[in-house]
Amino acid sequence: MTDVNLLPATDVSTTTQTRRQGCLRTVGVTTLLLLAATDVSIAVANGKTLWPVLLLLSLGLAAVLWPCAHRPAWLTPPLRIAVPAGVSLALTAVATATERVRTLGPGEVAVLLCLLMIAVRTCPPRWALPCAVLTGGAAIAVPLRFYATGTQDDVLILGFALAVGLLSGVTAGVAGYLRSLDHRRGVAVAETRRSERLAMAADLHDFVAHHVTGILVQTQMARMMAATEPDRLDPVLAGIEQAATQALDSLRVTVGILRVGGPQETARLEPGENRQVGDLTTLAELVDGFGGPAGPKAEVHRDASVPRNLPHEVQAAAYRVVQEALTNVRRHAADATEVTVALAHADDTLHVRVRDNGCGGAPMPYAARGGGFGIVGLTERVTALGGTLHAGPRENHGWEVVALLPAMRRTD
Repeated sequence: MTDVNLLPATDVSTTTQTRRQGCLRTVGVTTLLLLAATDVSIAVANGKTLWPVLLLLSLGLAAVLWPCAHRPAWLTPPLRIAVPAGVSLALTAVATATERVRTLGPGEVAVLLCLLMIAVRTCPPRWALPCAVLTGGAAIAVPLRFYATGTQDDVLILGFALAVGLLSGVTAGVAGYLRSLDHRRGVAVAETRRSERLAMAADLHDFVAHHVTGILVQTQMARMMAATEPDRLDPVLAGIEQAATQALDSLRVTVGILRVGGPQETARLEPGENRQVGDLTTLAELVDGFGGPAGPKAEVHRDASVPRNLPHEVQAAAYRVVQEALTNVRRHAADATEVTVALAHADDTLHVRVRDNGCGGAPMPYAARGGGFGIVGLTERVTALGGTLHAGPRENHGWEVVALLPAMRRTD
């Protein structure tokens, strides 16, 4: 179901988790629709008024199954939960006086339990408890529509209500646990992004310092030449202009990333810290080292269209994309026998593609799979450059990672 993610966000890889979530959603939606159809069949078989049941089920199913991508902004989680739960309580109140609408089925209870899961897991903190009490109370009250009818079935009805109450408590407990896992994962993702921004800040320090030093040296040279060789100043001034332009460009890109984290993060960098960042010239060495004597066959195909003077930050991002993709092959596709890294350049865009032919067999131990945070860092880096990153299965078998990086060559 759309909001009820039953998989805890722990150390399972992002790819495996996404596939399992898709399967669970399909099974959950199918089960919920079948239970709703059962409610309708029960109402028809007992000669009950049908429209209250259809109204309640329609509101409940829409609240649970409405896709997030197409949900209007005004349809907030508290509203989605309160309306079906309120209608259920109203139907219970009316059913105590009017036998024509007195009906009970598993579909209504299942919808209310799903709404209870959404309330506890996704509602804002100040709304979570009221929505949970409202939804849980509505679920427990459903069997009570048949209570106090003067028959010997009252004990059975109370037992059913107690069972629903117990199930509501278990559902709320599971939802609370998953909410805590969501919070922990959010903290872990934020920490990963913070670390990536710190690495970007270190790259910025090294790169800008290099050009500023060049500007300083060339400025000193220009001052000396101004008195003795003024006709040779133009090339020196052109070099100063070019170095300043490159430094400002890298400053603009990296500061765009660091603004989200704030100045307190950049303050943690050591002034003299040096980070070695790979580029396209060291890519072949990375891929060769990945293959090795016992690893899969790994090759780099660099198209002749790829210039050798791409910006530093683009080369570093491409290197990191390949590095993370190769690491994921080791983690999740140990049966791969062939890995291909392809680089191409078209329309001022660097195309980086990493493909493998693995089927996900022979996985690494659970503790060594990682939590999928590498893709988070890569997405942060690639997006900051104005590019896009895609990771997903290939048409037949295997996996591929594709990064498109805006990359106008430098005019050195």
